[in-house]
Amino acid sequence: MRPFTLLIKPVSADCNLRCPYCFYLGHEGFYPEERAPRMSDATLERIVAGYMATDQPQHVFAWQGGEPTLMGTEFFRRVTELQMRHGRAGSVVANGVQTNATRITDELARHFGEYRFLVGVSLDGPSDLHDRYRRNAAGRGSHAEVMGGIDRLRRHGVEFNILTLVSDANVRKPREVYRYLLENRFLFHQYIPCVESDGSGKPQPFSIGGEGWGEFLCGIYDLWIAGDTRRVSVRLFDSILNALVDGRPSICHMDRDCRQYFAIEYNGDVFPCDFYVERPLKLGNVFEHSWEDLWDRPAFASFGRRKAEWNPSCEGCPYLPLCAGDCLKHRGDGALSRLCAGWKRFYDHALPGFRGLAEEIRRERIRTP
Repeated sequence: MRPFTLLIKPVSADCNLRCPYCFYLGHEGFYPEERAPRMSDATLERIVAGYMATDQPQHVFAWQGGEPTLMGTEFFRRVTELQMRHGRAGSVVANGVQTNATRITDELARHFGEYRFLVGVSLDGPSDLHDRYRRNAAGRGSHAEVMGGIDRLRRHGVEFNILTLVSDANVRKPREVYRYLLENRFLFHQYIPCVESDGSGKPQPFSIGGEGWGEFLCGIYDLWIAGDTRRVSVRLFDSILNALVDGRPSICHMDRDCRQYFAIEYNGDVFPCDFYVERPLKLGNVFEHSWEDLWDRPAFASFGRRKAEWNPSCEGCPYLPLCAGDCLKHRGDGALSRLCAGWKRFYDHALPGFRGLAEEIRRERIRTP
């Protein structure tokens, strides 16, 4: 087996917000027998014990949702207790939580800080942009609550980054978004494109297209390259540099095999990707299969191979080594990514600068004894 991460959804799609652009919101009826799905202790221990028994350079647990903090502090105390119980000598464990941060209490932040959880906070920019879609069931924006959660994370020394979903609300305002994040001393950024369709394949009104995505990335890049390359971490930019310097991108959509992690639902059902939690793609359940069995499932191998089955026109593209045809979610089988034009616009604009930075890094490595 290659090293793999677990992407775990302990509350399935349950969430205290009702963001209309959330790709997982539609999974609320996936398990109709559960109105408020919650991971049992038996399922949690099965996941932790089985994964910790596999040979990994690092055991990476990514807790997502829905909203994983609905499980409460006691659940995450149990997580770390089980990880310590089932870890072997020399085991390295990393925990990440992706959250809307509205339910971060001092107690929970204290635990995250003590056990060095890396927390990803969803924040789409200043309140007028963020509150366009990140709202609760009553339609009230969540920006103020998110900033309160961030204050508690900071108070307890929790490492966190900001995940910004790029939708029609903020796609034309890259400079406003970037400067807002820096004004608030947020120096670790992720920018994720919102690409969602309705049942007929028509783009949803909050989705973006290739042109908008390309211009947004160029706007972020221009601010970053001007003086922030050693101060601000942009996950996509880091991955591009990893690919240029070491030949190993750190983001899955840049890889040629879609087998970086397993997505696990609250009841232990296992899927190849959280974008593809679909009944025909269910690989098994942690109570019925070992991780070795799941890795060897023909359906998993087939899913992984789909990544390299890109559109024939990609073969002549100079950016294929960095793009790898883009995420399957954005392209489907055999089609060009809906963001293709944007990726080309961005790489046309930014790749010379990235190559220059990559050369600087290589020279620095040579000089370092």
